[in-house]
Amino acid sequence: MTREMKGATPGAVRAQLGRFGFSGQKAETLVGRLSGGERARLALALITRDAPHMLILDEPTNHLDVDAREALVQALNAYEGAVVIVSHDRHMIEMTADRLVLVDSGEANEFAGSLGDYTDFILSGPEKAQGDGKAKPVKRDKKEERRLAAAAREAQKSARKALSAVEAEMEKLTQKRSEIDRAMFDPASAAADYTNRTMGELSQLRGDVQKQIDAAEAKWIEASEVLGG
Repeated sequence: MTREMKGATPGAVRAQLGRFGFSGQKAETLVGRLSGGERARLALALITRDAPHMLILDEPTNHLDVDAREALVQALNAYEGAVVIVSHDRHMIEMTADRLVLVDSGEANEFAGSLGDYTDFILSGPEKAQGDGKAKPVKRDKKEERRLAAAAREAQKSARKALSAVEAEMEKLTQKRSEIDRAMFDPASAAADYTNRTMGELSQLRGDVQKQIDAAEAKWIEASEVLGG
């Protein structure tokens, strides 16, 4: 790190190492004695020593709902620095990435085609370009590509409409379940629809509502998967 940070003070060098967990005596450990994870952290410490305007994101849409994913896409497109994304989220990649890298057989090469070309490349059996070992993108029918793109947009439009509808349905059902719970555990504050009902009747009603909620959640997941590509 000292060699790479020419002109930096020892304190600055140690500060950079410390940000990646190499503090105290650990900063003086021989590289050959570092574990695999420590070497990976050291590599990150080296490439970020000059504070580049860059984000490295690993599966950033995991555990995000649809709205949060769309907000992330907008934020990444507005970001002025470089962004390196590793993700299985095809929708996010299509909306943000302007370069694709194919990692195959221990090599990482720029892939000149689209994600559709990549799919064809995988399904048809990879063929390497002569001499340079780079993958040849599969040529696609432009008319068919436009048709598929239009179909995908229409599917996403329908999915967004379905998503809004099912979210409204889930909100109503959740409210109804809460009212039944209140009637079961605090009869004095029960809504008019649930007064004078036996515990058995309320339990049956709650079970029916829960089944409807489960069905709505399944629809939500289905619509979300369409939007996520």
